[in-house]
Amino acid sequence: MDDEQRAVALSRRRLLGAGAVGVLGLAATPAWAGGGLDWGDRRSSWVRPKLMVERSVSFRHLHTDETLSTVYYANGRYIPTALKEVDWLLRDYHRDEVKDIDPRLLDLLFAVSQRLESTQPFNVFSGYRSPVTNAMLRREGWGVARNSLHMQGMAIDIGLPGIGTRHLAKCARSLQRGGVGYYGRSNFVHLDVGQVRSWRG
Repeated sequence: MDDEQRAVALSRRRLLGAGAVGVLGLAATPAWAGGGLDWGDRRSSWVRPKLMVERSVSFRHLHTDETLSTVYYANGRYIPTALKEVDWLLRDYHRDEVKDIDPRLLDLLFAVSQRLESTQPFNVFSGYRSPVTNAMLRREGWGVARNSLHMQGMAIDIGLPGIGTRHLAKCARSLQRGGVGYYGRSNFVHLDVGQVRSWRG
């Protein structure tokens, strides 16, 4: 065998050896590391976070000094026990009468706290008002509406620590989800889930 034939044979052996290593390498390589699979996609399939959409509210009632912080909505539904807790805290404290609070009102409060990036509890001035209490307050000249949405569990008067009343009212108006009354002198904001409107008290 001359020098040229030996060189060709050596090159052929090297090529075959490299091919064998390549085959072995592919066999030893995990499926996720090659074959055009995207590592990021594969990893995301391993760590699949559980989607947990929760809504919560926190209150401090200024007249009873009661507090409540609760998740009232989770996994696509309202939580009955949490709603009952809210109903009790927002009861007509004059008469200890309870009425179902419209969940849309809680959603509005949640949206306000999210928009303002606040984790503080809402200060409650007034929640549900029975027809008897509403009539009494009208007689005493408190300026409450004859057909107040408070009597339907659709309204609340609130403040929010660390947030000015004017700014709170402006935020609520921007959401366009119901009525917003700004009561600067009394330092509270009226929110309801009736028709979209606004006023100053």
